[in-house]
Amino acid sequence: MQKIKRDDRVMVIAGRDRGKIGTVTRTLDDGRLFVSGVNIIKRHTKGNPQMGQPGGIIEKEAPIQASNVAIYNSATNKADRVGVKILEDGKKVRFFRSTGDQIDS
Repeated sequence: MQKIKRDDRVMVIAGRDRGKIGTVTRTLDDGRLFVSGVNIIKRHTKGNPQMGQPGGIIEKEAPIQASNVAIYNSATNKADRVGVKILEDGKKVRFFRSTGDQIDS
């Protein structure tokens, strides 16, 4: 079970965007994530008139390493660690380490 999944609110804990909070939009198999509003890069693109694409400088999100983000706990307003526990019915759920509250319903 992955500790950080799509649609989780995360906080960046390392790098130039440290302290920013965003939502995970996509995860990659190699341990990188796309987080909304984080790790924005500028890409210089050439226009393609056949496809109707204008040229210029485009800002887009780049992937960030999963080890550089931590799940955001809105109860404490801080980044938190994630634990996994097995319920009585055999279902795995994630929980916040600091408060013990469940992340998954």
